[in-house]
Amino acid sequence: MEISRAPTVSRTGISPGLVIFDCDGVLVDSEPIAISVLCEVIAAAGHRLDEETAYRLFLGRSIATINELLARDFGLVFSPDDLEGSRQRLYDRFREELKPIAGIREAVAALSAARCVASSSQPERIRLSLEVTGLIDLFEPHIFSATMVARGKPAPDLFLHAAHEMGFAPRDCVVVEDSPAGIMAAKSAGMRVLAFAGGSHAAQGGLIAAFAELGPDLVFDDMRDLPALIAGATAP
Repeated sequence: MEISRAPTVSRTGISPGLVIFDCDGVLVDSEPIAISVLCEVIAAAGHRLDEETAYRLFLGRSIATINELLARDFGLVFSPDDLEGSRQRLYDRFREELKPIAGIREAVAALSAARCVASSSQPERIRLSLEVTGLIDLFEPHIFSATMVARGKPAPDLFLHAAHEMGFAPRDCVVVEDSPAGIMAAKSAGMRVLAFAGGSHAAQGGLIAAFAELGPDLVFDDMRDLPALIAGATAP
């Protein structure tokens, strides 16, 4: 699938009113850490899952959805104490290792549109991620979590909730996503979606092949291109 490069010719002539960012893999380079911890937790429960499979099954999913899939497909049921322990292990590694996506601060700061975060993660994980990477000031208080809606990605609920709270119609929104579940959610919400393939997990997660099947408006791999690409997003 072709990767778009800036500058690009606008096909709408209209800038979006709201840019909705996923967090993990779009703002912060967290997915390799999160998948590593998840595989460790699954292994401790007696089931081995390779990282390629974990990316395919769980990338972009909420913890509630991941728990449902683990119970349904693998017979693994985690207690609240198990979940809390895995969260703390993940948060400790975030504090030690987590980095922002290269060029993201400059790209976000260059946007003239309103912006917010809409992530499958829990609110405290989103804020920790943004605090550790020095991005929290760009988005606070406009941070939305899948815990705020009935259904997580790939359902459109979270993006529709974020747009409503920010005061924009879906047609006036552009979503920046890195996961198949997030792209499906944005398209179901009637929003334009730019697929980001520049995180360190892109190759192992098979993102380019997945994007080719899903048909986002654009695919790009360098956040420095985002301000120019936003204007070129195809209207739904």
